[in-house]
Amino acid sequence: MRAEDVTKTIDTALQAAVWAPSVHNTQPWSFAVDGEEIALRADSDRRLRAGDVTGREMLISCGAALANMRLALRALGHEAPVRVLPDPDRPALLATVRLGGHVEPDEHTVTLYGQVERRRTHRAGFDDRPVPERLVDELVQQAAVEGARLTPIRSTAAVRVLAALTEAAQEVQSQATLFTLDVIRWGRPPESGHVDGVPAEAYPREPVTTEPAFPQRDYAHGRPWGEESDRFTATSTGLVAALTTLADSREDWIAAGQALQRVLLHAAAHDVRAAFHTQALEMAHLREFARQELLSGEHPQMIMRLGFTPDEGVGVRRPVGEVREDG
Repeated sequence: MRAEDVTKTIDTALQAAVWAPSVHNTQPWSFAVDGEEIALRADSDRRLRAGDVTGREMLISCGAALANMRLALRALGHEAPVRVLPDPDRPALLATVRLGGHVEPDEHTVTLYGQVERRRTHRAGFDDRPVPERLVDELVQQAAVEGARLTPIRSTAAVRVLAALTEAAQEVQSQATLFTLDVIRWGRPPESGHVDGVPAEAYPREPVTTEPAFPQRDYAHGRPWGEESDRFTATSTGLVAALTTLADSREDWIAAGQALQRVLLHAAAHDVRAAFHTQALEMAHLREFARQELLSGEHPQMIMRLGFTPDEGVGVRRPVGEVREDG
């Protein structure tokens, strides 16, 4: 390839990477480009100090960015050979991706790539339309491609338990100074110029209660922030699902992030959005309870609700120039 073509392809892959979802929209990644190789690094300065002591959520977020890079390269007609955790002596180096040989992108790859900048996180209830069973099966398959399991929670009792765990964790965290500081750090005021964190336009001014109740984070922290929009008036819980892995290593966390992103993009292609609930998973004893009692011993990496909402909402991301270095 000509040098200018390589540069354009790498730039496109990085532009896709920065649109990955991340906890509190922390965007905890950086990229180093050396010729035809991209190195993905974790930016530990953006890790949640109380909610993510192990870095699990940070690596899931970076895994989602890795999935977007791979997807963009394949959509542009290139193989994307990946090495995950290639150097034990450099723990911040999570993966390298090379610009590989030519491949003809399939229709599904192109479809998923088209959702990268369209996908949005939802922070309220959904309307009453059920997620079609055929689509649920497809989402399960998408997670399996990356070595994770997406389990729709069909039992009403299990949904109530997950809601109760989420509510309990939210109540405890809202009274804990360090957890509260994490949320305050990443909650942005209306019309903020920040291109990271959670903008006030991305959650309702008045909390929306579903049944059972899955509380959202209080990014406003008592201030009159939030959006008044039709997309925040629906009250259906939607489909509750858990993303799990058999083991719980750093490699599993990165794989979970890639699986999560495939699920989210496939869902977005069918106008289905996701609301995330990680509060209980940020408290080791509650996460272990969910693993043992609800998830057949598998390790929960994400609890989410899936459903339909009227529009896509807002999204902010740091420009590629802020997160890229050239080798």
